Amino acid sequence: MDIQVIAYAHNGHTDKFGIPRQSRDKSNIETRIRFVKPYSDSNCFRGLEQYSHIWLIWGFSETHTWAPTVRPPRLGGNTRVGVFATRSPFRPNHLGLSSVRLIRIEPIVVDNESTVELVVSGADLLDGTPIYDIKPYLTYSDSHPDAQCSFAGQAQDYRLEVVWQTSAPETERKALEEILSQDPRPAYQDDPERIYTLDYAGAKVRFRVCDTHIYVLSVEQ
Repeated sequence: MDIQVIAYAHNGHTDKFGIPRQSRDKSNIETRIRFVKPYSDSNCFRGLEQYSHIWLIWGFSETHTWAPTVRPPRLGGNTRVGVFATRSPFRPNHLGLSSVRLIRIEPIVVDNESTVELVVSGADLLDGTPIYDIKPYLTYSDSHPDAQCSFAGQAQDYRLEVVWQTSAPETERKALEEILSQDPRPAYQDDPERIYTLDYAGAKVRFRVCDTHIYVLSVEQ
């Protein structure tokens, strides 16, 4: 099967470290899905505005290998489980699936060419991620509130309290608080003296984590 790239994702996640581990519904961080020809035809999106959420089918562009077993970060990085029992990027076909909120559909002009962007929130994508397809989210078939989620269900409400020890523009501050509160560290790292560095939207953020608090030490452009 010949699979075509129909669009690319654009956001502030320029490095894999700090990208949310899963897509999520309630998020202040926007991602723009910019379509390429011939999939930028406005007719392709007729009626899509009537949906609040969509599925993105995309590719792990920075992963080129696969393994039959992987070590999920939430299990401490030492326990191996089957690749098909996880959402690891080290998959045979390197395909990802994300449910995101559709904010708006925007016709735009880039380099004198007309195209279309879908503005979404809650995406767990690296800037430049190729998008292979989109589909509307259907509550009657896609929502399963009583589903069993194994070890992954343990992390759904996990949040750190962000303590600012430096200044940052208000727009950056909101986005960084959302990213940092989800604890971007691997689960097996727990050194309160270690200083981490995260890149987001052109800013280099230094922080450390102690117990349930994350301390932002500096934000440099």
